[in-house]
Amino acid sequence: MISLELLRRYPFFAGLDEAELKAIAMVSEEVRAPAGAILFEEGQTADALFLLLSGSVDLSFNSPLGNGFQIHIGEINPGEPFAISALIPPHMLTHTARAGNAIHALKIAAIPLRAICERDARVGYVVMHKVAQAAMERLHFTRVQLAAARA
Repeated sequence: MISLELLRRYPFFAGLDEAELKAIAMVSEEVRAPAGAILFEEGQTADALFLLLSGSVDLSFNSPLGNGFQIHIGEINPGEPFAISALIPPHMLTHTARAGNAIHALKIAAIPLRAICERDARVGYVVMHKVAQAAMERLHFTRVQLAAARA
């Protein structure tokens, strides 16, 4: 279990009360990784939702040409969630995450988090609202990259 105070520091958890934060804290842990460490790979089952506390995470995916190249698709900065596929069926990771520099992150176990969201519709709404915001921001970033590449 992590500290409730840690959760309270981040806007991702804004709107949740003490009991709701405690439920999430019970299924969370802090993780650290050195620069260059692969946190997870595209195609794996998304077994956790992460919130970056410090450092940076580079996101990439395998080239559809099958040539072994990784295509950089974005960066996660402190305060942002990643591995949001943990909450979106079929719960498969759509990219690889590598620590851009040393990271400190919150790792929230996916299965218990989904159970909390299913049991408490308000928690589910708050969490999914934040996940949807992250997805829309990444979609916008991808569109900007695509437009730049076509220019």
